[in-house]
Amino acid sequence: MLKEERFQYILNRLNTENKVLLNQLSDELNVSTDTIRRDIKELDDQGLLKAVRGGAIPHSPVPHNFRDRIGYNSESKQIIAQKALPLLHNGQVVIFDGGTSALAVASILPEDLKITVITNSFPIVTMLEEHKNAEVLFAGGRLFKRSFVTTGHETLRFFKNIRADLCLLGICSIHSSLGVTTPDFEESEVKKVMINNSQEVVALSSIEKLETVEPYYICPTEDIGTIITNQPDEPKLKPYIRAGMNIF
Repeated sequence: MLKEERFQYILNRLNTENKVLLNQLSDELNVSTDTIRRDIKELDDQGLLKAVRGGAIPHSPVPHNFRDRIGYNSESKQIIAQKALPLLHNGQVVIFDGGTSALAVASILPEDLKITVITNSFPIVTMLEEHKNAEVLFAGGRLFKRSFVTTGHETLRFFKNIRADLCLLGICSIHSSLGVTTPDFEESEVKKVMINNSQEVVALSSIEKLETVEPYYICPTEDIGTIITNQPDEPKLKPYIRAGMNIF
């Protein structure tokens, strides 16, 4: 079998099973584990998968640029946003991260809801500009243009002084054993502080982001109390249910 054929086989298996193992691929393709390891490394270098110990798992299929993400899977985001609303109550202090799912929640906040929204997201601040009962605190810092959020020292210092009731965390990638990850290092540092300074963390994640991984670690799955998704009956959620998470 040619190398390009092995590559396609590996990617097809990954697409259907959400993980591949070195030993299994070696047996199925009748080549050495070292050959499979080199194949996986090359596919990782091309950004087509994420190599992990003993095999590989997918990257998140979600676009990295905010302008591309804003229209991506919008129907699922609206389902997730509607499910998140009952968690919001008068008097709460709520962190909204820079994810487009968090933006979807902000877009449908009831006009009579009296909460304090804390965010580093320019689009969320703009969305809530005319909301009469939402107090909005914006974290300053350096503009990360790809995501329209602030990052850096000033942003981290701002969130370290917050004690929020709830954090609405837009998910890029979440894996039951490898935790929550993101493609950008500075965003991962900001999200860590958001999580650490919130009493409860709610992950907003469409189903295709589950069991995927990106380079920069945010937190273990145990730090997430609730996952709100568009397909709560999906088998992918079983390990999260076993871990004691609430699934909506």
